[in-house]
Amino acid sequence: MCNHSILIALGANLPSPVGSPAQTLVAALAMLPEEGLPLQAISRFYRSPAFPAGSGPDYVNACAVLDSRRLRGKDAGAVLAALHRVEARLGRVRGQRWGARLIDLDLLAMGQAVLPDPATQAAWRELPLAEQMVRAPETLILPHPRLSERAFVLIPLAEIAPQWRHPATGQSVVQMLDALPDAEKAALAPFVAPFGGEQRLSSPD
Repeated sequence: MCNHSILIALGANLPSPVGSPAQTLVAALAMLPEEGLPLQAISRFYRSPAFPAGSGPDYVNACAVLDSRRLRGKDAGAVLAALHRVEARLGRVRGQRWGARLIDLDLLAMGQAVLPDPATQAAWRELPLAEQMVRAPETLILPHPRLSERAFVLIPLAEIAPQWRHPATGQSVVQMLDALPDAEKAALAPFVAPFGGEQRLSSPD
């Protein structure tokens, strides 16, 4: 489970029809196998500040690795479509970019695939922040162009796929995480465990 891993990120900061953001992530994880996306590993859940600052309540975030051996030949487009079906089942309606949401499922990487091509992936990876906030790609970009910048992705990802390497930069998850400012990493707080009900999803004392 390393360079061939299929990586996804999960996040929510608004109540959904199934309950709190943490309960929504639990429901999403249960739905993934139903949509043909079997799970191989799941990180702990984390609380993280909304980005941009002040844009909404704190998020609950996690990452998961899909079992690529059981995906039955699904390509990146099919995996993304399945993630969108899970979002829709949980009540998400796509609207404001980077706004508060019931559920967000991002396809981070499909092994060592660089999509749609290295030049386009690099252009989106290097996009200035002001443009990131208003522009959305018209095609799937893999690895996710913001992967290396987000503590709320890299911290949970480091639990389950620490040695996965970005195919365009060569950096491992651990190396990308080490490069982030300490203040960004310190802003995340882990839950006790991802499953078992709301009592076990509260922050430790």
